[in-house]
Amino acid sequence: MTTINTQFPIDLGAYKLLALNPANSSLTGEQRETLKANIQLCRDAIVFFTATGAASGVGGHTGGPYDTVPEVMILDAFFRGASEQFVPIFFDEAGHRVATQYLMATLHGDLPAEQLLRYRQAHSNLPGHPELKLTPGVKFSSGRLGHIWPYINGVAMANPGKAVFCLGSDGSQQEGNDAEAARLAVAQHLNVKLIIDDNDVTIAGHPSKYLPGFSVAKTLEGHGLKVLQGDGEDLDDLYHRICEAVNTPGAIAIINKRPMCPGIEGLEGSTHGHDVIPVDLAVKYLESRGQTAAVEYLKSIEKPKQTYTFLGSSDKWGANRNVFGEAVVGVLSRMSEAERKEKVMVIDSDLEGSCGLKKIHETYPEIFISSGIMERSNFSAAAGFGMDEGKQGIFATFSAFLEMCISEITMARLNYSNVLCHFSHAGIDDMADNSCHFGINNMFADNGLDDGYPTQLYFPADNNQMTACVEAVFFEPGLRFIFSTRSKVPNIQDSNGNDFFGSGYKFVPGKDEVIREGTQGYIISFGDALYRAVDAVERLKQEGLDVGLINKTTLNTIDEEMITKVGNAPFVLVVEAFNRRTGLGSRFGSWLLERGLTPKYAHLGTYKEGCGGLWEQYPYQGIDPVGIINKVKELVGGK
Repeated sequence: MTTINTQFPIDLGAYKLLALNPANSSLTGEQRETLKANIQLCRDAIVFFTATGAASGVGGHTGGPYDTVPEVMILDAFFRGASEQFVPIFFDEAGHRVATQYLMATLHGDLPAEQLLRYRQAHSNLPGHPELKLTPGVKFSSGRLGHIWPYINGVAMANPGKAVFCLGSDGSQQEGNDAEAARLAVAQHLNVKLIIDDNDVTIAGHPSKYLPGFSVAKTLEGHGLKVLQGDGEDLDDLYHRICEAVNTPGAIAIINKRPMCPGIEGLEGSTHGHDVIPVDLAVKYLESRGQTAAVEYLKSIEKPKQTYTFLGSSDKWGANRNVFGEAVVGVLSRMSEAERKEKVMVIDSDLEGSCGLKKIHETYPEIFISSGIMERSNFSAAAGFGMDEGKQGIFATFSAFLEMCISEITMARLNYSNVLCHFSHAGIDDMADNSCHFGINNMFADNGLDDGYPTQLYFPADNNQMTACVEAVFFEPGLRFIFSTRSKVPNIQDSNGNDFFGSGYKFVPGKDEVIREGTQGYIISFGDALYRAVDAVERLKQEGLDVGLINKTTLNTIDEEMITKVGNAPFVLVVEAFNRRTGLGSRFGSWLLERGLTPKYAHLGTYKEGCGGLWEQYPYQGIDPVGIINKVKELVGGK
């Protein structure tokens, strides 16, 4: 990535170290002006350095941290002026607002300002969600959206007499565990103070539209919290309400109404403000603020590219997560309108654009429900719709969130439900959000007994196979889990350079496929690891090592013919992006031994926390072609 210089182009030294005491619930004129100046400075900085993520291709989130700057500035002044009253951590249940944590770490002297220029990039130690003990000055790990409030209830228990703040949002408050946390906080009189940015915007829409009847304030009041609601952009009112919350014992919710991205032309009030600000809008905003150096820096950034050429794959790349929706529409188009309404229901969890459901929504809105950030409830609703034979629910979310749905998956199986699930963002590829968003424990979905209702896990390798997979399993009974990645994947080719899964290909559930024959051993792979494994095999063959490759798209079913074939080879190497402890490789060796098959055996998978960035995650885990080649040579006795 090329830039003009490495100096942070906004003067963060202008930040004034204000000290405030909540015992004084009104601001003086000087305090007000200092707060306003700090707010503007920090909002400018957040727009700028999150926009570097847009310019460098690693993405990010601007609106959330931008919105919540006023309350963060007040808390920072409290932590300085009355530190004995607080646990001085900016806990945030919306981890994607991590720009807040990085900016405050910089202002507190823990992080060089220049490091902010590498927001979300590989090996920058600035992942898309805060990670404790990774980034200097970051004091907690947020995990996934809406998961931190239950945790800080325990922090409050461990710090009696001190207030603990939790920054929240109307999106994160949709998660069911927040309801549980609210009840505990009230019952135990915990001194937890929620500051909730209620901007009526989430990724896929406006809660007031897709969840009519839901009110953050009424919900929290129903749990017993005192609620202080007002205009988040009215600084005096905001300050007064936060002071009142601090001076009132127990669990209090400060709810701040404001539009998304107030004051940013082109984003204010828009769902697009949730994501990273586009470079052109950032430039326009920064120019209006007189931040010329920041504008020049943004314009100088060149987006880095993956330059490696993968052998055995075409130059046609596509997003399987979108192909899933297109393939479902293809199947639905062959059903009558009456049949669709009777037999299919699609339920989204605010991720329709990310998981491929948007195409279904646009084409068949009558069978589509835009629901909230309520994965467990939404999955169960889809399963309930599919309780009767011949009906099925369709559900999708990120693979990282599969872990949240294990109990509901079990209940669906016990009720003989029919659900077609698409878990996108599986594995680690293009995962700048980093470790907490890795979709690596997907085998957890296969948690039934041998005689349980059918459960099948599929991870197609390219766009052609994704379409064929959906076509083949759409009307199958049971729980069907189809995985895809955030990243695009190339079309797999045969040895003659033709699409392996091209014209005439039919996907057969439960059957493994020989991608390349070999006499010295076999690699077993699937999904986005397959094209990397193909490349490794082609390069090994060029070096005289005749290694074969098997595509195991059906992850949890044993193909007896294929396992006998590979089990009689000199070695078997499983290559995957799933968790090395819980993935396919943790099972495959046992399957071999149970059949008396004893080749040399090894397993490559994700085994350590991520490095941030995009494609860089693969070589960091040693599962790129170089890592695969090295492991094969080790198995055959080479270097």
